[in-house]
Amino acid sequence: MAQVEVVMPKMGESVMEGTVLTWHKQIGENIDADEILLEIGTDKVDSEIPSPVGGKLAAILVPEGETVEVGTPIARIETDVHATISAPPPATPVPSPPSVDLPASIPTPEPTTSIQEVIVSGGDTSPVVMPKMGESVMEGTVLTWYKKVGDRIEADETLLEIGTDKVDSEIPSPVSGILAQIVVPEGETVEVGTLLAIIATGNGATVSTNPTPAPAAKPPAPIPTSAPTVISGGDKISRIGADGRFYSPLVREMAKVEGLSAAELATLPGSGHEGRVTKKDLAEYLHEKAQVHPAPTPKTDSTSAPIFAKPPAATATNRTEIVEMDRMRQIIADHMVRSKATSAHVTSFAEVDVTHLVKLREKNKKPFAAREGVALTYTPFFVYAAIEALKVFPWLNASVEGKQVILKKDYHIGIAVALESAGLIVPCIRNAGTMNLVGLAHSVAQLADRARNKQLLPDELQGGTFTVTNVGSLGSIMGTPIINQPQVGILATGAIKKRPVVIETPDMGDVIAIRHMVYLSLTYDHRIVDGAMGTAFLRKVTEVLENIDPNATL
Repeated sequence: MAQVEVVMPKMGESVMEGTVLTWHKQIGENIDADEILLEIGTDKVDSEIPSPVGGKLAAILVPEGETVEVGTPIARIETDVHATISAPPPATPVPSPPSVDLPASIPTPEPTTSIQEVIVSGGDTSPVVMPKMGESVMEGTVLTWYKKVGDRIEADETLLEIGTDKVDSEIPSPVSGILAQIVVPEGETVEVGTLLAIIATGNGATVSTNPTPAPAAKPPAPIPTSAPTVISGGDKISRIGADGRFYSPLVREMAKVEGLSAAELATLPGSGHEGRVTKKDLAEYLHEKAQVHPAPTPKTDSTSAPIFAKPPAATATNRTEIVEMDRMRQIIADHMVRSKATSAHVTSFAEVDVTHLVKLREKNKKPFAAREGVALTYTPFFVYAAIEALKVFPWLNASVEGKQVILKKDYHIGIAVALESAGLIVPCIRNAGTMNLVGLAHSVAQLADRARNKQLLPDELQGGTFTVTNVGSLGSIMGTPIINQPQVGILATGAIKKRPVVIETPDMGDVIAIRHMVYLSLTYDHRIVDGAMGTAFLRKVTEVLENIDPNATL
């Protein structure tokens, strides 16, 4: 018998690591040389990796979802197909979620949240870990679990929703089976690679979730006389607060131990999904409370109420309402303010006669939709015109790094997509300069659909070199958009309106005619693009749009 080690391959000059996406073979299965063994993803591409030899898969060293460096052993193949492969060792016990370091005066509560005796029988188990959702994304927040412990789930069915600082994404289950354990609750933020859940797999897999009584609480250690005194809260904290926020069992337990009332807990700003209070938020609040507002000496009067560290938040009065920004709006606000602080924004405008474009679209939209399966919108035409102008004015397809201007040779065009739930997201059409109008139409439709269905990955929101935003889709005739950093230009297209305009004719000279007109606005970074270049760029875009052949067939 001889075993051959399979290592993480080097999949590009600058690629130093890869993520195991899918194993196409299981331990003990035969495999031929050059047959697909697994699929690996990098920050640039997903690739199917063939087996270097024929034989039998003896060991899987790196599970699905884990990212390792180039050269790391990921599997072993036994070249003797008649060899007996021993069963893999029992899975390493699942670690408990990391605890938060609390001040010495605050006892760490025993995590009694959803503690269940999970019994898996008749199958194996498969871990679900926090995926690496982009080259620069190192952590994610569990927003929503779509399944409960004990629920059956199919491979590729949505298991949970994860949020990063760039995008919220629905994550499919890597395998079919039964959700046996949820390790990270909603609202928690953990690093890439952290175990999130365990799925019981196999044809006969069953899961029983018999509640186990919580262990008796250990008596707290004697509190030094110099330490703050714990004051017991009197009311029970509900799972859903009066303000509609969800409080996890761990947060409720911590609040109970520390004597916080429901009213005091409601005053805490939460950093979790939809403003939820996380254990980190509560630990920080308790730490500040212990340092700034030591608890008073206990009073013998049993009717005395707890003294809070800070007053309850002001409530809405006088016909006003206080609304916390959701996560998406906070991200957008941060990006917009940073862009304004980074670039010297200037906006130039152009008026364009797009009558020929309107006629071309009206003529082709029905047969195009029937043939291609996607709607023919105006956006692909504007993207095409922008690319033609970028080829003439490359400084609009650039970025600024310190005192250097980085001119981009590829055209990765960002498309601003308005989300129904509120907010804006800008996915990117890669290598748009190599596409014709049909290809651009497909890319625009697919990106918009995936953006609205939370199927984008953070990498699809990075690397853009120029952005096009259609403010006219919402009825605005023009706009002054903010640059999408680190780009230096963004083109906004207004609503197309019929207006009477003066046009020159060979026979009749100047005449007034009804034409389809649109306003374009170009916002650019005045650090490297001056007004003359910005105006010339708009003139080129105008020329491309006004010279479209209305009789062409797409």
